[in-house]
Amino acid sequence: MKQENLLTNILIVVVAVTLAGVLGQIRRWNAEIKVEKSVQTSVTSSGQRKGPELLVKFKDGVSEDQIRTLLFSKNDVIEDVIETVSGLFSIDDLDDENPEAVAERYRSFSDLVEYAEPITEIRISSVFPEDSTPSDPLFPKQWHLNNSSGNGDIRALTAWNRTHDSENIVVAVLDTGVDYNHPDLSNNIWERPSSIPAYFDTELGAIDDRFGFNAIRNDADPMDENGHGTHVAGIIGAEGDNGIGITGINWEVQILPLKFMGANGSGTTKDAIEAINYAIERKRRGVNIRVINASWGSGVYSRALEDVIRSAAAEGILFVAAAGNSSSDNDRIPHYPSNYRLPNVISVAATDESDNLAGFSSYGGKSVHISAPGRNILSTWLGGEYKEASGTSMAAPQVAGIAALILSLDSDMGLIELKETLLKSHDPNPSFSGKLLNAGRISAAKALGE
Repeated sequence: MKQENLLTNILIVVVAVTLAGVLGQIRRWNAEIKVEKSVQTSVTSSGQRKGPELLVKFKDGVSEDQIRTLLFSKNDVIEDVIETVSGLFSIDDLDDENPEAVAERYRSFSDLVEYAEPITEIRISSVFPEDSTPSDPLFPKQWHLNNSSGNGDIRALTAWNRTHDSENIVVAVLDTGVDYNHPDLSNNIWERPSSIPAYFDTELGAIDDRFGFNAIRNDADPMDENGHGTHVAGIIGAEGDNGIGITGINWEVQILPLKFMGANGSGTTKDAIEAINYAIERKRRGVNIRVINASWGSGVYSRALEDVIRSAAAEGILFVAAAGNSSSDNDRIPHYPSNYRLPNVISVAATDESDNLAGFSSYGGKSVHISAPGRNILSTWLGGEYKEASGTSMAAPQVAGIAALILSLDSDMGLIELKETLLKSHDPNPSFSGKLLNAGRISAAKALGE
């Protein structure tokens, strides 16, 4: 009996040790999950939010348990799930290793991972003259709408004979944010209607998105600290006929600020993806987002960014992108997102007051779709001011603005028809042959059948 008691006691000890080990592992897993929830608000010593390092898309059929086990083994955590692209996660490496090395490690798990890429920086596509000062807010200064020389403008006056209001169309400005208090913009800033619930993301929680979304801080304040997004917004929709400032291509429209670039004019692919993901969710909830303007770019290809823009296409959202300011051929040296060959992407080059391709503008006979005025464009600026700026950043919103005018006349127009209408609505310019897919400059008048 004593020997049986000894064996029983030994068995009890073994079971207890094993159970303790299992409970310890569970506690470590729970701690890991808690880290995932708190990593969103981690900051560096400089006070800046410490962001994730890479984007990983897991293959179809890979379970959440498999993903979490892999991340736990590498001391990595999920920063956010990109709901609109199945299996796509932003990952934070808690060891702060080289992002490319971490991405390569994930790529080695080819049975689980479809692709992995470091999060890269994105910059705005504009040129601001250092000696430029705010111009008088007069319509005659806006040559891109009505050039006194009779050459190179988008023929806005003729288009406005048909319509100048798109009050039911939402155009998202994916940029440095927008000064939603600017007196020439405030009445045209989108405001979430009471019938649509506040934005909710499983990882980020509830966000009371009254005027839009800030993907840098994951909050509801998209206030511009740079000026670029405010300038872009004014081209699309500065309030017209209000007795102050300038007029936008749309006198009335709903501008939705999506902030993913900061005061220095740069942002990351991850934050751009978060902002687009937000726009897609809002569209599914009933916000009539039909156009996203992207006046920025990078020479780095991101499959994750391409995937989320493709998801926007599935929701009928047009994506208008600046071609870049490198004076180079995008057919040879790609520029993203303008070079993504997706059904919803339109790439826009810039022209000058003489209807020539602007000297800074990138081009591409196979990759750049059309051109629009982009040199010395007067628009809204921070603090209620106005400023001239140049760049394909200023050309892209002219196409986005004209798209909203088209949709104001036919709100049921599909994505493909909208894109085709824009691309065929140009004033031909033989000098653009071989440099643009459609050798001409966009015409608002032709787009509206005038």
